[in-house]
Amino acid sequence: MSDAIIECVPNFSEGADLHKVASIVSAMQIDGVSLLDWSLDGDHNRSVVTIAGTPAAVVEAAIRAAGRASELIDLTSQHGVHPRIGAADVIPFVPVRGISLEHCALLARQAGMEIWKRYRVPVYFYEAAAARPDRALLEDVRRGQFEGLRDAVRKEVSRRPDVGGPDLHPTAGASAVGARRFLIAYNIYLDTENVTTARAIAKEIRASAGGLSGVKAMGVVAHGMAQISMNITDFRQTSVADAYAAVKRQAARHRTQPVRGELIGLLPEAAFEQDSEWVRQLHGFDPDQKLLERKLERPIEWPVPERNRASLK
Repeated sequence: MSDAIIECVPNFSEGADLHKVASIVSAMQIDGVSLLDWSLDGDHNRSVVTIAGTPAAVVEAAIRAAGRASELIDLTSQHGVHPRIGAADVIPFVPVRGISLEHCALLARQAGMEIWKRYRVPVYFYEAAAARPDRALLEDVRRGQFEGLRDAVRKEVSRRPDVGGPDLHPTAGASAVGARRFLIAYNIYLDTENVTTARAIAKEIRASAGGLSGVKAMGVVAHGMAQISMNITDFRQTSVADAYAAVKRQAARHRTQPVRGELIGLLPEAAFEQDSEWVRQLHGFDPDQKLLERKLERPIEWPVPERNRASLK
């Protein structure tokens, strides 16, 4: 285990305030952890961070970030197009080298217990770390979002957190902590503003409606355009090219077409198809900055923490 490397891709429910997100990211700066990527999306009101390193250090970094997010993000005044239940909404651990998915699930359980112990933010376990089969899928855990879940835990024992609670944290909600394999977050923009079209296409391609295996999709409006927002949970079963082709095919039926794409977070090199149409449509894509293996070799600088943290609250 001495050479084991894991990745963690925490998602935070803040995509507008750069200073808050930078403060959360800087809380993860500890020995043994490298910062690979971080980005904000104002329409989704969400930020995504990618760190990697030794298992114990990455777990500690994720715990600290959850605590900092609970201080800075108030879900009672937070809105965006992306579903969420917590300030630190999802915290997945991903095996990279020299470690199994099962071991990452144990690390997720450890992190979840510590988040509750230190910060009193309750936790749900999902995917490989799920404590119950009905919580394996993140969308089932997040059903009703913060507002709906906040009410549900008071009425339904079955909706209460796996750790902590029974009530959610009054402003930070709850965190979904899990273990999974590589996930590709991929968005496609259409040449229309019609969100109904985007929602129809998303329904046609997602796995839960009989579409592409391992694809989760929703239609939203982002940056003034209709967007298909996708998570590809197994790119070896359904490649990014497969997802792009399916969206393009369904878009033509709705008399629209893809005009650009974007990746949120990093892409495993095995999923990269250099000469494909979907890569050519990516907005501002630089393989050296967006491929996981290359970023492991050349991590980025940590943001400078705010001196006066009180000013952020």
